[in-house]
Amino acid sequence: MRYASITERLAHLGSGKWATHIEARAMAAQGIPVIELTIGEPDVMPDPALLAECSRAMNAGRTRYSNGRGEHSVVRALVGKYAKRRADVTERNVLCFPGTQTALFAVMLGLVEQGEGVLVGDPHYATYEGVIAATGAEMIPVPLHPETRFHMQAADLAKAVTDKSRVLLLNNPHNPTGAVLSAAEIAEIGQVCIEHDLWIVCDEVYEELIFDLDFASPFDNPDLVERTIVVSSISKSHAAPGFRSGWAVGPQEFCDRLLPVSETMLFGVQPFIADMTAMALTEPFETSTIMRGNYARRARLVDAVLNEAGILTPMMPEGGMFIVVDVSATGLTGAAFARRLLLEKHVAVMPGSSFGAQAETFIRISLTVADDRLETAAQRMNELAADLAQPGRKRA
Repeated sequence: MRYASITERLAHLGSGKWATHIEARAMAAQGIPVIELTIGEPDVMPDPALLAECSRAMNAGRTRYSNGRGEHSVVRALVGKYAKRRADVTERNVLCFPGTQTALFAVMLGLVEQGEGVLVGDPHYATYEGVIAATGAEMIPVPLHPETRFHMQAADLAKAVTDKSRVLLLNNPHNPTGAVLSAAEIAEIGQVCIEHDLWIVCDEVYEELIFDLDFASPFDNPDLVERTIVVSSISKSHAAPGFRSGWAVGPQEFCDRLLPVSETMLFGVQPFIADMTAMALTEPFETSTIMRGNYARRARLVDAVLNEAGILTPMMPEGGMFIVVDVSATGLTGAAFARRLLLEKHVAVMPGSSFGAQAETFIRISLTVADDRLETAAQRMNELAADLAQPGRKRA
């Protein structure tokens, strides 16, 4: 039988990148006590009031079809959220989706196609390559360097631009590195986008999980308004990844043109989840404050424990729920180190290669477990590193 070419383009871009996570879950199912530090799943529950609102809405009959743009309650809430950042936002600037991933998929379908290119910082979130490949477009990596704390440099972006380039996909705050771009850095990056007439798609799902810096966005820069589309959700901000509630916010013309694409895919989101999302966006909750404090403290904990041994090199994040660690002093790649760590020490982390070539010698550690378990995991990483490190390879 014959298949569409999309199945070939995505054949190697699915769950294979999460092989370590899948194997760790299988080991745990067999009774092996694995410390799981793989996926970015918050370790706190959504606020009880949000769960109650979702239940109330279901029991009130909010289980019928929605409309293509999104339920009025959540669309109005999103207008209120983004109008605080830019006064000209209206309902025609908003489209609702079940999660950031779906929003990003639809947005890319509306912007690029076969023979065109999307610029993405490398390292990058693991699913970006698949989202781009699904459209037939090509991912064009822009190297992000440890020396600049993985902040995208405008000069590197300019070098990466080709005649095929149509879109820059930003992630700020950044997964996996936790880098947070400043307004000045975004302005410099935006200037390159203006010069080459590029769209900017900005994944801002970690917006509320920045530790000590200010949040900045191309959406808030008047020079970049006409070319910027934001995608986000309540998955990370409100510890609600399983509810799949996200959105895209961008120029009116873009949203109007993308609406039929969205309607073809989904024709609306779940009304009872939309009501919960509207509450999340309009009322004060402490969830993100609690998580932000937890993740910052745990990042410092991992940094301190790993620096005690002086073999592995942690890179302190500026936001998000992960910390990346350079394991090159062990003589192994991140993938090989992660494999040994799982099998020998029963600690599961993500190999950096799942996030791009620039992270080949790194691992990514999720900060979403209790401090004592995280400290134990970091100590086991030191033990493995000590076994592997060659004489004279320790850091000063």
